[in-house]
Amino acid sequence: MEFKIKHLTINDVSVAQQLFIVLQQVFGVEHPYVAEENHVKNLLENPSFVCFTVLTKNEIVGGLTAYELPMYNSKSLELFIYDIAIKPEFQRMGLGRKLIAAVKNHGKENNIVQLFVDANEVDKHALDFYRSIDGKEDKVVQFTFDR
Repeated sequence: MEFKIKHLTINDVSVAQQLFIVLQQVFGVEHPYVAEENHVKNLLENPSFVCFTVLTKNEIVGGLTAYELPMYNSKSLELFIYDIAIKPEFQRMGLGRKLIAAVKNHGKENNIVQLFVDANEVDKHALDFYRSIDGKEDKVVQFTFDR
């Protein structure tokens, strides 16, 4: 089976819409939100939004979304990987590694000095994956605030 990693652009609105549904399904969302076309266009036009997908033939099997964050103390950027997921039937085939490699390459090309991702402590599969690709763990506590 042949897989392609694609960096999505403004010309990929329908692909992004499908990817966002796949991401939600992999994360167990019962009724995935279908992003409106204008919303997806705005995301893809935003230079701080980074989105890759994994395709085989015409099927989306996974992807990654991330956000570039400009630093106040230098002209460099950091990149926060918001979501990364592969459909269960395509996991353990190296596709997550390929996505990380693609986003790392994007970082090299765009003055991004560090990439980071949050993982829930109970998500053993994610923790094992990030450890296997030489991610360095920081012991932090993240606080979230609802509006």
